[in-house]
Amino acid sequence: MNKLTVVALLLSFVGVFSAFVPQAQDPALQNLKVLPKDMTFQEVREVMKGFNAALGVKCDFCHVPSSADPKKLDFASDENHHKDIARKMIRMTAKINRKYFNDHAKEGNTLTISCATCHNGQKHPKSI
Repeated sequence: MNKLTVVALLLSFVGVFSAFVPQAQDPALQNLKVLPKDMTFQEVREVMKGFNAALGVKCDFCHVPSSADPKKLDFASDENHHKDIARKMIRMTAKINRKYFNDHAKEGNTLTISCATCHNGQKHPKSI
């Protein structure tokens, strides 16, 4: 058997074997009250990264530790009041964008407000 045949057989074996190895699946999304329920885990993760950047916070600002494993977060829990505030703010910005900037979107402009508009990387917006 030449080296090329051995390599081809090994690659075939790896390909067949990998079909039987369980693939890691994204965790099921729970308790989505404002974000669309048909969002993928990756889409929700990207939205959360946006919140992290806009407010200069980490995930534990809105999410509490899991009772089963305190080193992990319980993303479905509503125990942290910041999560409820975030939901209210999401609704508020969506309403403002719909009411005041919807016509701009129809014209192809992307003028909208977001968390960063007021928070600018801070937990609490600075008042003037």
